[in-house]
Amino acid sequence: MAKAKIKFVCSNCGYTSSRWLGNCPSCNEWNCFAEEVELPTAAKTEHRARLDAGHKVNSQPLLLNEISASEGQRFHSGSPELDRVLGGGFLPGSFVLLGGSPGVGKSTLMLQVAARITGRDLLYCSGEESAAQIRQRAARLGLSNGRLRVFAETDMSLILQQIQANKPDMLIIDSIQTIFRPEIQSMPGSVNQIRECATLLMQLAKQSGITVLTIGHVTKDGDLAGPRLLEHMVDTVLQFEGDEGMHYRLLRGLKNRFGATNEIGVFEMTEKGLADVGNPSSLFLSEYDPLTSGNAIVCSVEGSRPFMIEVQALVTPTNYGTPQRTAHGFDQRRLSLLLAVLEKRCGFRFSTQDVFLNVAGGLRLTETACDLGVVAALVSGYTDKPLKQGLVLVGEVGLGGEVRAVMNIGRRIGEAKKMGYHQIVIPRSNETEKNDKSIQISPVRTLQDVLGIVLV
Repeated sequence: MAKAKIKFVCSNCGYTSSRWLGNCPSCNEWNCFAEEVELPTAAKTEHRARLDAGHKVNSQPLLLNEISASEGQRFHSGSPELDRVLGGGFLPGSFVLLGGSPGVGKSTLMLQVAARITGRDLLYCSGEESAAQIRQRAARLGLSNGRLRVFAETDMSLILQQIQANKPDMLIIDSIQTIFRPEIQSMPGSVNQIRECATLLMQLAKQSGITVLTIGHVTKDGDLAGPRLLEHMVDTVLQFEGDEGMHYRLLRGLKNRFGATNEIGVFEMTEKGLADVGNPSSLFLSEYDPLTSGNAIVCSVEGSRPFMIEVQALVTPTNYGTPQRTAHGFDQRRLSLLLAVLEKRCGFRFSTQDVFLNVAGGLRLTETACDLGVVAALVSGYTDKPLKQGLVLVGEVGLGGEVRAVMNIGRRIGEAKKMGYHQIVIPRSNETEKNDKSIQISPVRTLQDVLGIVLV
């Protein structure tokens, strides 16, 4: 019988070495190597034999034109916001990974999904809670499903036995870091265990048509824990975001083989669990005060969805030699760039001012189409004059003080009209020939044009 070999694996990126190293040559992390036992070839193929038992595998190559192009009938999750991010619902045979910080509501969302899906058999495997605890949480949230089975187990071999016995349509694993294969000599959550268990689940989804949904932990930096290979193996990667001090959560699609990426869903945390937010713009603008200086409204597009967001700027004389630059929800380097443009092209002396920028609601603005709103908020905060009421700003700011074109201008104008705003400032290169009497469209070319419009 072949002996098992000892190897050392980086817990951050999965790099393998025959000896222990203090620094990983792949990801440059320190003290991240853990000892693992490499199984003989016979043991490595055991999981394939288990999976193939009861499932016929077609190992013959097929001509491309002869392969059926049907992707299967999607089924709804019971949550319109989740369906939006998934691209219309769950697809049979897909492998979905949900990540997020501790306490953000991942298990709550998955239990709600499992309870609301109708007409399908589900198996909920939990390695973090007992069956009684899950039942208590379901009762507290008012959830019930007669076709949902709960299995509190972390042994992958026992989970496979239950799958073959019950033949569920959907499998939920909570979480991938807690399940393990007993024949692998390493702790649950290690790189080797996560890789092997994920491979097993991927083969299960593709060969049997079971929809697999698994929860993944994140590191202190916010990245999914385990090897990077995990994100490559799955079909869809969802990131659940939220601040403990906020009552809503954001579900962002980072990867989707069967739908659009960068889609975003908004949920509100209530006493009865997570509730879908159908109109996020009204939520983010619920406390907007147009009479306060430093406040501006921008329209950001996440995936295919426009959002109206409030940007707040506070500008005060500095008490230190070097002025402070603090940004929450916005790239601080981008903020420094916009301040330099305002000082060079428009004559505002921000070099003697402390600047604090905040995106209300805890959202993070990533697209440059929000530059114009940030600039307007900064100027309003500097002059201590509020902007015109009912005004929305959209545009990218260049280093020369020019306002550059942005994408999806039609969706942004439509969202501004829907929310009741009567004027929108856009780049002149995005100007349309269509006359719209319901909203005033103000095209601008430079920042000087913008300042003549926005200040009261």
